[in-house]
Amino acid sequence: MTLKKHALNKDFIWQNTNGPFVLISDQQAQQWNQSGFFVLEDVLPADLITSVKAAIDPMEAKTNAFLRTIEDKRKFIARADEITFALHPVLKSETVKDFSMHPVFAGLCLDLLGPTSRLYWDQAVYKKPYCPEEFPWHQDNGYNFVSPQDYLTCWVPLVDATVENGCPWVMPGIHKTGTIEHWQTDLGWQCLKGMVDAVPVEAKAGDIIVFSSLTPHRTGPNQTDIERKSYILQYSHDGSVMHTDDDQQVPQDNPDRQFLVTENGTQLG
Repeated sequence: MTLKKHALNKDFIWQNTNGPFVLISDQQAQQWNQSGFFVLEDVLPADLITSVKAAIDPMEAKTNAFLRTIEDKRKFIARADEITFALHPVLKSETVKDFSMHPVFAGLCLDLLGPTSRLYWDQAVYKKPYCPEEFPWHQDNGYNFVSPQDYLTCWVPLVDATVENGCPWVMPGIHKTGTIEHWQTDLGWQCLKGMVDAVPVEAKAGDIIVFSSLTPHRTGPNQTDIERKSYILQYSHDGSVMHTDDDQQVPQDNPDRQFLVTENGTQLG
């Protein structure tokens, strides 16, 4: 597969993670290095997922209600009664903020990013029953180019995620290239076409799908009568900057929502 690199991706070199590890296994580390993703199974208790879902559900409902009031009932990639994005729940709920600093996420940061890391982005993504649209192939770093490019995405299913209701699919191995070129579509940025070599990643509530910001992924349509609910937490290296369209480099250290999760090898949660 011939891939064109993003214009800002000039000197990226993928760095494999190596033990000893705080949380992950050697097998998971190998899958991370080779394929750019793995699943942590049954690491978040059911009562915790229930409390996080209860905190986020009203935020998502407010978002969907707003989308219903605007022209075409859509804003950028969000569409009323189809797919919604509730941004930064950590700003609105202590329950969710505490969850973002859970020892499991801090351990992942230590194992996959290094001794000091921050929350970079968080959002809830709900795909409504019988939503017909997929979310196209993209890398998370293809939306806003961040340096270092290799931050961490934790895709947390708040209900079981299946192929039928729109679980993630990933394209293994491409993460080693760094950020590749994306193009704008009606449904968001896209970097690949087709499904050859793609891997569906189903997960239960209580699992975490862990992948690199450089791992291309998509989600399919929701063909069920159950709302697919997920909460995405992304963590970056301390000192990360976002590159703007006017060539500015903006530090990603907003104290309210981009707080330290680990510092000098210590978990802060």
